[in-house]
Amino acid sequence: MDNIVVCIGKGADRENAAALAERIGAPLTDKVGEMLTLMTDASGISLLGFGMRFQGDFSRLLPRITNGRLPHEMLIHAAKPKETWLKAVDAAAGMGEDAFLLAAAGYDVTLYERNTVVAALLRDAMDRAKKDPLLKDTVGRMHFTEGDSTVLMKERNEGADLVYLDPMFPPRQKTGLVNKKLQLIQKLEQPCVDEKALFDAAVSVRPKKIIIKRPLKGAYLAGSRPSYTITGKAIRYDCYVFPEPRPDTQSAKTV
Repeated sequence: MDNIVVCIGKGADRENAAALAERIGAPLTDKVGEMLTLMTDASGISLLGFGMRFQGDFSRLLPRITNGRLPHEMLIHAAKPKETWLKAVDAAAGMGEDAFLLAAAGYDVTLYERNTVVAALLRDAMDRAKKDPLLKDTVGRMHFTEGDSTVLMKERNEGADLVYLDPMFPPRQKTGLVNKKLQLIQKLEQPCVDEKALFDAAVSVRPKKIIIKRPLKGAYLAGSRPSYTITGKAIRYDCYVFPEPRPDTQSAKTV
């Protein structure tokens, strides 16, 4: 990557930092870069740039899963987990926050993320969470694989009860409305360009349900009309329910 460097900060392991730099194809330095910097230090891995700093931290989600709040989350309402030992796939994991909610609801979640920098941030956040007594059980139900989910889902040897898709939305006109995490992540990733390939790969897993996060007024992903929709103030969840026998990719209704 030509717009990012890996910086060795205080308390960082130089060997691990060098391996990270090689993995993402970025220079290893002792100074912050001019654009984006993946900082490694005693606190873990952070993304710096444009006057902002972001580090994955699942502890921020604890208020959303405790004191009876989890069932009121829109995603959990859409997922409707009524059984135990359910399997889910989060095919565009990002920083794994939605996967964490699903795991807190009892799902065993496989996460896929193709961007190497986001993958490094996610992996670091999960490693730190596994050491936290309040987080380790939930994160223990999250299993991360780095790679392109349109390929990995088709290669998957087992099905899933749920496939969750959160392809990146196009950038908003008013950047002040976008939080720090998204502002930096949008510097790394582009919105999904092959929606049909992503949707078809999700169907190939043969799930009972597919949930797709969309902008409130956004078009259906790949033009596929959902079975039903759950709508919030800024986003919606399009839900596709597949009866037995589960269909192939030709069965989705289009508009």
